[in-house]
Amino acid sequence: MELPVNRLKQALAAGRTQYGLWLGLPDTTCAEICAGAGFDWLVVDTEHGPFDLPTTLRHLQTLAAYDVQAVVRPVSDDRNLLKQLLDAGAQSLVVPMIEAAEQAAQLVRAVRYPPAGVRGLGTALARAARWTRIPDYLHRANDQICLLAQVETERAVAALPGILAVEGIDGIFVGPSDLSASMGHIGNARHPDVVKVIREVLRQARAAGKAAGILALDPDHAQEYRAHGANMIGIGTDTLLLAHSAQRLAQSVSDEKNQG
Repeated sequence: MELPVNRLKQALAAGRTQYGLWLGLPDTTCAEICAGAGFDWLVVDTEHGPFDLPTTLRHLQTLAAYDVQAVVRPVSDDRNLLKQLLDAGAQSLVVPMIEAAEQAAQLVRAVRYPPAGVRGLGTALARAARWTRIPDYLHRANDQICLLAQVETERAVAALPGILAVEGIDGIFVGPSDLSASMGHIGNARHPDVVKVIREVLRQARAAGKAAGILALDPDHAQEYRAHGANMIGIGTDTLLLAHSAQRLAQSVSDEKNQG
């Protein structure tokens, strides 16, 4: 049994643009529908979605059957939580609210086995190691971890050069909503001042040889940010796809009834 190769990590390192979708619904049928749609990656959002460890595990198991890369966004950078997610099989993580180089360095150590890090050993119980069936897992697992630090506050932007300099940080992922709130423009991620900062963050990340990610729900905004360096772009969420499609469908018959 072979250790899965992290194709998202490879693609981002090569500078290829990867498009993805946010999963916020804890139902695996929804995840499976999205998994077969043709995205490069899907984020299981445990920060804001109603996921616990068992539901996250079921999502990872579901996505593994499809040609799509699974990414998990944990609720925090707590190393014990990260250990559980890695043991469950997560290889790519987008970790929220990273605001300092030292925090980024501790994050890297949390996801690596010794001597490079402090990740605890428990392969007999770990899906990631296929319960010890993957030969030499402990010596090879570190190389397949893709670690992205979310930059979503003014403090994080100020610390960006140091964060990008941390070995083991594969890239950053901009959080436009939280960043706009931090800058005093809550609810307006397209404020000119916010957009200017986002563009600069993306530029710095790519200049440092790191991946640059962002969630951009408007196709025009997604292409704009791609032009400024973004190469990991989230273009939708399962919740909004369902909510907006359902509303449009209901509105179509409501208009018909009103006309009648």
